[in-house]
Amino acid sequence: MARPKTRYVCQACGAVTPRWAGRCESCGEWNTITEHAAPQPVSGARGKGLPKGRRLKLVALAGEDEAPPRIHTAIAELDRAVGGGFVPGSAILIGGDPGIGKSTLLLQALAGMARAGKRCVYVSGEEAIAQIRLRARRLGVDESPVLLAAETNIADIISTLSEGERPDVVVMDSIQTLWSSVIESAPGTVSQLRAGTEALIRFAKKSGAVVLLVGHVTKEGQIAGPRVVEHMVDTVLYFEGDRGHQYRILRAVKNRFGPTDEIGVFEMAGSGLIEVENPSMLFMGDQEEQSAGSAVFAGMEGARPLMVEVQALAAPSALGTPRRAVVGWDSARLAMVMAVLETHGGVRIGGHDIYLNIAGGLRVREPAADLAAAAALVSSMSGAPLPPKTAIFGEIALSGVIRPSAQTRQRIREARKLGFERIITAPGAKGRGVREVAHVADLIALIAAGPARIAAE
Repeated sequence: MARPKTRYVCQACGAVTPRWAGRCESCGEWNTITEHAAPQPVSGARGKGLPKGRRLKLVALAGEDEAPPRIHTAIAELDRAVGGGFVPGSAILIGGDPGIGKSTLLLQALAGMARAGKRCVYVSGEEAIAQIRLRARRLGVDESPVLLAAETNIADIISTLSEGERPDVVVMDSIQTLWSSVIESAPGTVSQLRAGTEALIRFAKKSGAVVLLVGHVTKEGQIAGPRVVEHMVDTVLYFEGDRGHQYRILRAVKNRFGPTDEIGVFEMAGSGLIEVENPSMLFMGDQEEQSAGSAVFAGMEGARPLMVEVQALAAPSALGTPRRAVVGWDSARLAMVMAVLETHGGVRIGGHDIYLNIAGGLRVREPAADLAAAAALVSSMSGAPLPPKTAIFGEIALSGVIRPSAQTRQRIREARKLGFERIITAPGAKGRGVREVAHVADLIALIAAGPARIAAE
């Protein structure tokens, strides 16, 4: 009898190696590689083919299928993040740091859908029923007809959900606690995580119920477990925010039924998460008294325009290698902007410690923030503040040329709606109060001339 083949799988990242090692070469974690039986090949060793399957019916690409109505959660910011509501039969994965508010948000959403007549089930693998009821009482949703269960065995969970009346929405908190008796590994391992997720997604597609999966995150901020889990689900949401701030941001990074990079903004209060209708006011400082090193960036998060304050501080360094600290922006992007300012603008940054911060705990990902970051840096280096009620956006090329950004009209419209009188951006954006800069040298000269000249123009 042939000896069964085995392989070694990292329980942290899912990487497969032919032999055991103490440290995973993919993620760098120690003592996470375990032995598993290799999957059987789809054809026999002697060249036997697959068994004959049933013939599938092929249909034309053109056709009209009535889309099922979306399920609204009664939380407008959550509906915005997922594209207008939950699609029946979809699987949604939500991740975030411990204590960021994932369970609170989902419990509030379930309560709102249950009051609207939907059958909602909350399955917890980490908390007891009494603990969930205590949180619901604190949130003021304990009278909502939400059904509860505390279980981690995936077979029992699927059996319970399949019998009787079909649920409309199911929350599984969290997928790292699921386990199956047919898999010989501990809960939270790659095999258990994949098997539990597959079973819940199969139930969602077959029954038409919306399945919400809560996932833990690693120290790098990624959802724990193999990335294949994110590929399996229809939507991936990240709940972001600093626990020192009261604001939380729900960001869609994958959505098969709507746009990606949409965000919902919430404020954490004693009674739960409260929607923020005008998030731009959260990320801006006092615009009446502008200080040196501060610039307001007119950004876009999905289809939503946001006004964000970019803060920069340049201090003479006593170290041989000056320090670069960035919060809320890409550090590689900052290094590029500093190199362009020094090479094409003549700004001597090399001997200074540079600190850059995005106000409010937001993380900016678009390159249109280059010009705002450069303006904040030049303002801090020169000590000349920008005039109040001035918004900036634009992408900086390596040659120092300012490139136009997408959705310019929406950015300018949002800035004017919030009372901004001047816009500094790339050439091509016409309108009242718009100041065009074609090169970083033009931006430096404009800031060096002082706020009075910018305001006069």
